[in-house]
Amino acid sequence: MSRLLHHLIKDSAQTEPDASALTSGKTHLSYGELQHHLETTAAGLQNLGLKPGDRVAVYLPKQPETVLALFATAWTGGIFVPVNPLLKPAQVAHILHDCGATVLVTSVDRGKLLADVLPACTSLQHLIITDGTAQPETFPSLTVTDWQALQSDNTPIHTDITDNSIAAILYTSGSTGRPKGVVLSHRNLVLGAESVAQYLGTRTSDRLLAVLPLSFDYGLNQLITAFHAGASVVLMNYLLPRDIVRTVSRERITTLAGVPSLWMQLASLAWPEDITTHLRTLTNSGGHLPVPVIKSLQQRLPASRLFLMYGLTEAFRSSYLPPEELAARPASMGKAIPHAELAVVRPDGTACAPDEPGELVHAGPLVAQGYWNNPAATERHFRPPPAAMPVHNTSEKVLWSGDTVTMDADGYLYFVGREDDMIKTSGYRVSPTEVEEVLHASGLVNEATVFGVPHPTLGQAIVALITPATGTQVDDATAVQQVLAHCRAALPAFMLPTHMEQREQLPKTPNGKIDRQRLKQAFHAHFTEAPLTETP
Repeated sequence: MSRLLHHLIKDSAQTEPDASALTSGKTHLSYGELQHHLETTAAGLQNLGLKPGDRVAVYLPKQPETVLALFATAWTGGIFVPVNPLLKPAQVAHILHDCGATVLVTSVDRGKLLADVLPACTSLQHLIITDGTAQPETFPSLTVTDWQALQSDNTPIHTDITDNSIAAILYTSGSTGRPKGVVLSHRNLVLGAESVAQYLGTRTSDRLLAVLPLSFDYGLNQLITAFHAGASVVLMNYLLPRDIVRTVSRERITTLAGVPSLWMQLASLAWPEDITTHLRTLTNSGGHLPVPVIKSLQQRLPASRLFLMYGLTEAFRSSYLPPEELAARPASMGKAIPHAELAVVRPDGTACAPDEPGELVHAGPLVAQGYWNNPAATERHFRPPPAAMPVHNTSEKVLWSGDTVTMDADGYLYFVGREDDMIKTSGYRVSPTEVEEVLHASGLVNEATVFGVPHPTLGQAIVALITPATGTQVDDATAVQQVLAHCRAALPAFMLPTHMEQREQLPKTPNGKIDRQRLKQAFHAHFTEAPLTETP
């Protein structure tokens, strides 16, 4: 029988029922206890009338009810839709409306925040409240159920699904328009977890700290990977990076995942010496990790192995760089993970030569089924394989990522940029990542983002926004001049930022990445409306 998502918990509950599965604050659940709660939650959802294919949106921070709602929905044949808890009502309403959710799982306070937008979500029928009882009159068009009532039935769960059945829709922001829902099957999720557990060496004794949103494919993958290996997960909704350091120490965490903006902050903190006795694995995805940050992490955590990873929600995970290759190839994305096939191709679909930029194409069982309710975007990105990639069957679709990369003679990949992020200035194509790497190499910068905006003579101008390195004392204007001087020594003139600012902080997306698109919009008319006096 095909292995489905809920089988990961069920299997460990049968073999190691007393093993630690989930920790959230003072709540500790073994695999046996987690399986019991999962059964009652799934039965409760079926008793509400949830049918295979129905969508269940979960708008909660990381807590046991979040995990149970996701896995129980998948068990019944429903499709779970995790909604980032940082999103505002209008953004939540878009997701609920777009996916046609029939059930929403949330808290009393979050439900009240959504009261004005829920009536427009016409497919919504049920509201499940996890921490009390909502006033029914606040939601007159919905059936309101509290979490305890949902758990009161032990009716056996009946479902008829396969590993190709849809398990989840993850909403991901693009460069334009509203977020798109990526459709993932049980097979996508289970094989993705199997692959990651294999190359990370995740084992039953591991304790993984979950700090990333479960609506983010990277955060969800970490949770599923832990359950695949029978490991333990500690859920954390942190306020400050130093809270993460304390939790890693207190909970004896062995594996920590982060995105570049988080690692930049953690790399500047002091770590207790005893952490080296248990924290053995660090992982980065969601963007390029600058070399100075890598070196700082290695100095502070010398016993931890750092894995650099690359992936898209549409392909779950694509490549990783083994820690043994870090010294020789710190800028590389690595090679394909197990179950993934990758090719770098020209526009005509033929294979690129070594070090020739081309589009990265993904094939294999980790490739998603497409975008929910968006056939045009699906047709653009999920297409037949290129000539450079072997065809396994005539109906196979592969993911054309839109990412520009190179592959060296040894088969290692290097990220150049997204096609829609590449800067076209003075007739040249400039990779934002390449300029950002130089900014970080100055040693004067903590975070940096680079993007292009319209310019009447250059085509596009290069804008760089930076935050100061920890401990720097100079004023903003002096700091900018120092960083620009470093850039002049390291970059040709056409790659120099036309405008640079230092700020105390840069805006982030709900997943913790620097919000480059928001900044591009803010600077869109900067040069077309302002005098051209800002060249360095």
